[in-house]
Amino acid sequence: MAEQKAFVTGHPIAHSRSPKIHGHWLSKYGIDGSYEAIDVRPEDFAAFLKSLREDGYRGGNVTIPHKEAAFAGVARRDHAADEIGAVNTLWFEDGVLWGGNTDGYGFAANLDEHAPGWAKNGPAVVLGAGGASRAVIHALKERGIKDIRIVNRTLARAEELGRHFGAGVSAHGAGAGGELLADAGLLVNTTALGMHGNETLAADPAGLPGHAIVTDIVYVPLETPLLAAARARGLKTVDGLGMLLHQAVPGFERWFGRRPEVTPQLRRIIVADIEAH
Repeated sequence: MAEQKAFVTGHPIAHSRSPKIHGHWLSKYGIDGSYEAIDVRPEDFAAFLKSLREDGYRGGNVTIPHKEAAFAGVARRDHAADEIGAVNTLWFEDGVLWGGNTDGYGFAANLDEHAPGWAKNGPAVVLGAGGASRAVIHALKERGIKDIRIVNRTLARAEELGRHFGAGVSAHGAGAGGELLADAGLLVNTTALGMHGNETLAADPAGLPGHAIVTDIVYVPLETPLLAAARARGLKTVDGLGMLLHQAVPGFERWFGRRPEVTPQLRRIIVADIEAH
């Protein structure tokens, strides 16, 4: 049987940790397969999609800046991709190229692992209104959280998401953070605030009740200023690395026929890689 091949594509792509994740699973499960990073410029992306079958790929992952182009370029999409408006996972079914989005799944699975029962902890405050925010809101709605408050510097972007997701999702400008936190059980940061070199707090967790859970989808650094402040206050915190690890699971299963496990060993491998860079 021919080697089973999959990939991750973006531009640039050298920073991607996906090859380390999938490479670990291929080796762990003894699968004759490969997973490589392919840098594709935006103007070449449509041609890249067309060549996948011919080049022997089972499918792959799509990252920035190609998620919207992949959404437009596939023949069929799953429900999550349609809701989120972006595709991060590609696979073939009966010769047809499908696109899915596993970011919301990864977000929820990370919280399931590290903060079981989190979905009972509404209302939720979501910081940011970009692509990652859409995946998070989709996951929160799927898990039955009825009151989701989007806080964004540009109110119009938050309002657009509120309209898209409908009942129970409200939009607020950046200044509204304080009063929205008083009864919130979950605070999610989806913005770049807190990434290396950006030390501003996305919101002040001091305003949250004692049972609140705080999570940040940023995972470099692993403990962002927001998570550090929440931990100092004694709140439950969940870092963003698990979202990256869990979102990889459904794709691997589709391409290589085995549902992989997110283990402490895998986490250690990726943490070591983060620390080395």
